Amino acid sequence: MSTSPAQKWQHAVVTGGAGFVGSHLCSSLLAAGTAVTCVDDFSTGRRENVAHLLGDPGFTLLEANVAEPFDVDRPPDLVLHFASPASPADYLRLPIHTLETGSSGTRHALALAHRAGARFLLASTSEVYGDPQQHPQNERYWGNVNPVGPRSVYDEAKRFAEALSTAQAEACGTDVGIVRLFNTYGPRMRGRDGRAVPTFVRQALAGEPLTVTGDGRQTRSLCYVDDTVRGVLAAAAHGLRGPVNIGNPTELTMLELARLVIELTGSSSEIRYIERPTDDPAVRCPDITLARDKLQWEPRVTAEDGLRRTIDWFRSTTTADPAT
Repeated sequence: MSTSPAQKWQHAVVTGGAGFVGSHLCSSLLAAGTAVTCVDDFSTGRRENVAHLLGDPGFTLLEANVAEPFDVDRPPDLVLHFASPASPADYLRLPIHTLETGSSGTRHALALAHRAGARFLLASTSEVYGDPQQHPQNERYWGNVNPVGPRSVYDEAKRFAEALSTAQAEACGTDVGIVRLFNTYGPRMRGRDGRAVPTFVRQALAGEPLTVTGDGRQTRSLCYVDDTVRGVLAAAAHGLRGPVNIGNPTELTMLELARLVIELTGSSSEIRYIERPTDDPAVRCPDITLARDKLQWEPRVTAEDGLRRTIDWFRSTTTADPAT
């Protein structure tokens, strides 16, 4: 089955479209000939991420908080719901907003898709698995989540969004899909958003110690943003409800990642160990059998290649290290 957005969609709405992953989705859809309406309240997204798209006649930027009812100028045939604070620094700073975006925001995005008869795709997260007791994690695993811990505002917002999307599909017949994204990284990340890759790259380029939490043996599976975008659009085009994992099944420990960033940047930085956050998962790795079988998708970009591209972007931009 073709997954070309040019063949599939005329007009896509991307909530959170000025965010890290959302802005890459906007670019990819426009390049394929799909008109795009980017909806963002800029609570965590940045205008710089979509500034290069403003001159494109197919691109519309709508500043709106999706937790409040919103509408667009013309009906879409695809709604990609990517609005949400996604980094620990952001969702701990904006806990209520995060929960409202996952609940009311998802309801409003679903309503838009339903009114238009559009395909709806929810960006969920590997965080729904919590600190997993199954490894690697497949889509049948229900997770191990602390519902009142510091990470719960994000975890539970996404778990509720999945439940709401599923209920909407069952009760109203809305064409719904769910993707669970694993540790995406790449250009347009903010240097101080609290996630490991931008933190390590920023620190290494500044010659600062790389702050590894705990003993550094906890693992993550890093998926370069171009691969994530391909997987998202493949899931949207396929019609699979999901959920389906989109991530890279190659694990790295945080210590291995820190050492790799030091090597690739040529930095003289040392490694400094700091306290590990509460409820920080010990392991995180997707089983992507479903994505391979149903979507014919798997990641192509190696960690070394993706990190080189990310490092080059951080070196070349003056906006990669904002105050927040």
